[in-house]
Amino acid sequence: MKTTAKNQYAYVNNILIAIVSAVFGYHFYQAIVHPENSNIALSLILVVLTSIMVQKYGSG
Repeated sequence: MKTTAKNQYAYVNNILIAIVSAVFGYHFYQAIVHPENSNIALSLILVVLTSIMVQKYGSG
């Protein structure tokens, strides 16, 4: 009998990646088009935190 352990955090990590990607994309666009209104530092912090979460809990 073969057993496989499914990562319970994979679904949440995929949602987190999608949300952070959208936020980062929006702020990256703002940094290019309207630099005075951009907050790219916050987006970069979110990207780093997401990367840490995916490395810690895995993505699949």
